[in-house]
Amino acid sequence: MVHIIKDMDEFKTFLKAAGCKLAVVEFSAKWCGACKRICPLFHAMSLQYQNVMFAKVDVDESRELAQTYHIKAIPTFQMFKQAQKIFEFCGADAKKLEAKIQELMMCRLGHSHRMGACSPPRL
Repeated sequence: MVHIIKDMDEFKTFLKAAGCKLAVVEFSAKWCGACKRICPLFHAMSLQYQNVMFAKVDVDESRELAQTYHIKAIPTFQMFKQAQKIFEFCGADAKKLEAKIQELMMCRLGHSHRMGACSPPRL
């Protein structure tokens, strides 16, 4: 499931709800061709990776979020753990997105198994 985020309060609530889980946020716009192409793939990943939280922010409808998170190009994907941004990239590269999700999930599993805690990976 992809959560639709419309303002800063919803964004903070989403990150808080994610807690220790990886949270992946897509910043996009309705008019963006590349965003339209990756949209069904992003949705499919949200169904495949049940232990990851997914959200989408429309930069035209949520200008405050776009400015706060320094969005310069779309689509931009930002990944968070414990409300801290740990990775970001621009572009509609589904393979890169999925590889990074898998990598950060493995880091989390490795950290939580060894340390017994929910620590963000050290990149």
